[in-house]
Amino acid sequence: MTLCQLGKLTGYSIAQVSRYERGISPLTDTLVLRRFAAALGIPPQALGLAPEPDARHGQPAAPTTTYPRLPDPRVTGTAQADGREDAMRRRQMLALTLTAAAAASAPTRGGAEPAREAPLGDLLVGRLRDAMLGLHTEVTATPPASLHTELAQAAADFHTCQYNNLSARLPRLLSAAHAAPEGPATDGVLAQSYLLATRVLVKLEDQQLGWMAADRARQLAEAAGDPLAIAEAARQLAVLARRAGWTDRAMTIALCAADAPALRSAGPEGAAARGLLIQSAAYTAARERDQTGMRKLTKEAAAIAEELGGTRLRGFGGFSSATVQLHLVSAEDRAGDPSTAIAAADKLAPRALPSIERRARYHVDVATAYARWGRRDKCVEALLAAEREASEETHARPTVKALLSGLLVSGRTTPELRGLAARAGVLS
Repeated sequence: MTLCQLGKLTGYSIAQVSRYERGISPLTDTLVLRRFAAALGIPPQALGLAPEPDARHGQPAAPTTTYPRLPDPRVTGTAQADGREDAMRRRQMLALTLTAAAAASAPTRGGAEPAREAPLGDLLVGRLRDAMLGLHTEVTATPPASLHTELAQAAADFHTCQYNNLSARLPRLLSAAHAAPEGPATDGVLAQSYLLATRVLVKLEDQQLGWMAADRARQLAEAAGDPLAIAEAARQLAVLARRAGWTDRAMTIALCAADAPALRSAGPEGAAARGLLIQSAAYTAARERDQTGMRKLTKEAAAIAEELGGTRLRGFGGFSSATVQLHLVSAEDRAGDPSTAIAAADKLAPRALPSIERRARYHVDVATAYARWGRRDKCVEALLAAEREASEETHARPTVKALLSGLLVSGRTTPELRGLAARAGVLS
């Protein structure tokens, strides 16, 4: 049986069947195993699976979902607690408010600017947490059309790295969308809002809230029937799984999502979403130091980008030949070859990237590779370039703070390094 024949029987592409065959994608998902068992006439029990009496062609006869819909958190629900629980919640909220206010107004030796920007990451995470828990207090009735406008503005804040604006707008949007009447339109806005929140939380390295946001995004995207949002939620879940050390699951999530039939029928945007998922899988291979697998998957994503031409899916960070090259920079470094990562970076003009956020990532990825290579001066130079591109994000990112902390304790410092460390809140 050819790969093409088996792919048609199981619903997977030739590339995905090949990845299963060669062990790049682990065969640990029971749904995948059942599909192959049905296609090849293998009893499920022979693969260690329980028999399914109510199944057709290896698939459950009744519709099921791995992500049951959760009740929407509503601010009004938090006011119904009574007695000591209500008093405790008020005390906790007061403590959070006072802590945030104190952090925002605390003086530092570096001047007023670091005092405003250094706590922005913590402030943004704290406000997103409260909105996701239904504790955000700035909730107003918002018409559906206005929700879309607010979502567009929040996305613009993210792509331009305006964290100060985003820390107010995105939590407010989440709370307003949850308070709006339920329906596909509201589900769609909430799905996109939670996807945006997930990207913020991944960047700011809050794993727990990231899982919560990504899971809600996927549920809401499925309720809205949006295959592109479902694919992006899967990509974010794969990123979170990878960061948790679950590399085999991260690979499975990304590559199975890339082969979803709904995505394949979604036109050029669906192809771009597939490319983003394959990029994610390539980075997962890099984390396992599988340089060959990483480069093969990257070439697969690059071929999709070349065929599409231009930039697609700007709302999800963008997909183009330039963004594939951007991912290759960090993937080569993660695979253990920082010099090759720098060579890949030299082939990419940052201005070819679709947003300030992507350009800032380019400079931080270059700085990370230089740090791993032992090129301190070049590392600082790249971090300063990131700061010029997006100061609020650069000052807030834990990755940057870790790089600066390592540079400060590992060798000679310069006024430029100390100044950047002070502005990022690493050096007081």
